[in-house]
Amino acid sequence: QVQLVESGGGLVQPGGSLRLSCVVSGFTLDDYVIGWIRQAPGKEREGVSSISSSLGITNYADSVKGRFTIFRDNAKNMVYLQMNSLKPEDTAIYYCAAKQGRIAHMIPALFEYWGQGTQVTVSS
Repeated sequence: QVQLVESGGGLVQPGGSLRLSCVVSGFTLDDYVIGWIRQAPGKEREGVSSISSSLGITNYADSVKGRFTIFRDNAKNMVYLQMNSLKPEDTAIYYCAAKQGRIAHMIPALFEYWGQGTQVTVSS
């Protein structure tokens, strides 16, 4: 059974940092693309970043390039999203999602499996 569980969200001041974690089970990371998708209140889901473990390819939304980093630990079945220089507009529920395959993308509708989400709030 495929499962994804996120953690690491919370309240942080603008300019601060958070690291989100996603532990996956029921599949091998090398066979899946893992993405971080966020949804702010009243807005559609937005792809933030993705990683193709087998190809070592990462993608980032323009709004987070240079501030966020996605990386994985295959031995621990973990995928992380390091978020630095956080802005109030980064406030959202962040979801970890998985899609079988090797081509990394960030299109929310194409992801097959989802975690429950973790809230990130950036506010002073």
